[in-house]
Amino acid sequence: MLDFDRFEWLSFDCYGTLVDWETGISRYVARVLESRGICKSEAEILALFADAEPRVQRSQDYMEYRRVLREVMAAIGTELGFRCTEPELECLADSLPDWPVFPDVVGALTALKTRYKLAVISNVDDDLFAGTAEAMGVDFDAVITAEQVRSYKPSPRNFDAAARRMAVEKQRWLHVAESLYHDIAPANRLGISCVWVNRANRGGGTRGADAVPDLVVPDLATLARMTSPA
Repeated sequence: MLDFDRFEWLSFDCYGTLVDWETGISRYVARVLESRGICKSEAEILALFADAEPRVQRSQDYMEYRRVLREVMAAIGTELGFRCTEPELECLADSLPDWPVFPDVVGALTALKTRYKLAVISNVDDDLFAGTAEAMGVDFDAVITAEQVRSYKPSPRNFDAAARRMAVEKQRWLHVAESLYHDIAPANRLGISCVWVNRANRGGGTRGADAVPDLVVPDLATLARMTSPA
């Protein structure tokens, strides 16, 4: 069991952990496919996304996430035998601020903020995260985006940038995330304590990884309860 008293900072992945990006992704990709007479399940859409996103992110040194999402949509179209129109290419980035926040998140973050400093480490652009932050209404003490670092998790550069921004020693830092591939695996390599938020029927939007969290919780509300002083 983690000793929650030793932590000063809690950092969070955003999309997948705080925001139900799988619902957002599958909903808007499905609309594009349905308009073309193509029927794919949520699991099939997420598998296409999980395959394409890291390939696009590794295709060159860095590209903004809005462009990543365009390229992912283009790759999905190519895989399914069509060429996306401009509105179709932009559908994921344009819809991102409307992707739903998990219902337990605001209450859990509000409770956690009474005890810890909170940070976000997200594979996204500043302006895209700003729309999500407005929807959550939680004042984070630090926000580290891929745009700022000019790289994407699981790169250690994103975590190194977060450590500098938070000015925290690793033993005082707990990272909380849904993605084994993007977050838990690099946290393992860097010696950062981590919590895997393993929500029911979620996880299809990212690749798997051989990673071992220090704690597994089914949602953020459970973590908030566990960290609350007796």
